Amino acid sequence: MAASERDVIIEDRTVRVREAGDPSGFPVLYFHGTPGSRLDVAFGDEIAATEGVKLLSFDRPGYGGSSLCPFGLLSLGRAALSITEQLGVDRFAALGLSGGGPFALAAAAAGGRRVTRVGVASGAGPFQEVPGALEQLSAIDTRAVGLLPDNPAEAAATFASGFVSFEVMSQGDDTVRAVFEPSLSERDRVLFADPVIGTKLIASIREGLRQGTEGAGWDNVAWVGRWEIDVAAIETPVLLWYGDEDLMAPPAHGHWLAEHLPRSQLVVRKGEGHLGLFDHFGEVLQALVAP
Repeated sequence: MAASERDVIIEDRTVRVREAGDPSGFPVLYFHGTPGSRLDVAFGDEIAATEGVKLLSFDRPGYGGSSLCPFGLLSLGRAALSITEQLGVDRFAALGLSGGGPFALAAAAAGGRRVTRVGVASGAGPFQEVPGALEQLSAIDTRAVGLLPDNPAEAAATFASGFVSFEVMSQGDDTVRAVFEPSLSERDRVLFADPVIGTKLIASIREGLRQGTEGAGWDNVAWVGRWEIDVAAIETPVLLWYGDEDLMAPPAHGHWLAEHLPRSQLVVRKGEGHLGLFDHFGEVLQALVAP
């Protein structure tokens, strides 16, 4: 199936959706990173087709082609259910990378048995609960957290001010790589420099930030602030994948989630960083759609 895109409308808002892979395959709904876009896993279209997966992805509000509006974990989880309904999809697996991980869990919290499995790859845990997570925040993010829960809009704006601007992202790939370099493990650097994976990932981030950084700001409000979902109430099986050299979402996030999710399996890969999903995309899809 050649990749295709469409806009769906949710409460008078436009949401840009991408479909790829096997059109008759089992649906996997992908939640992009922070920042990122529906194009994060465009490198894997053929892999999805080979694995018999219908790969669906969408831009969260303020990213890429989706209308900007405030959002949180629960509202985004419910939006994901509405998107799949409009696509004619009943049951599906959810997969989230990095900042998309909490939203994949929110889809399961909102969707119950409609969500068959959840995959969280290098995903953020609740910063308010994961030991040491708040201490690792930048000065800007720490100021933003201090505005929560009373002033989420100002907190979102403060978080947004800490993200790399589209003006920087619109420069050459080498400039973009230099911006992210301090946050990358050795293996992440190799993937970021890959002529296929790295180029497509940079293109995805560019697309995600073309409206500005406000969407990324609301991402951080949703999962750096207090979570609106109770992970202990999620009955869906959850697969967790982390790298032991991840500088953005250290394994402590995965361990916390594994301890609090009722049905979870945690894999921590040695020598890998934040972008392990790109090394293991095929096996991740296999695990999510296995009988």
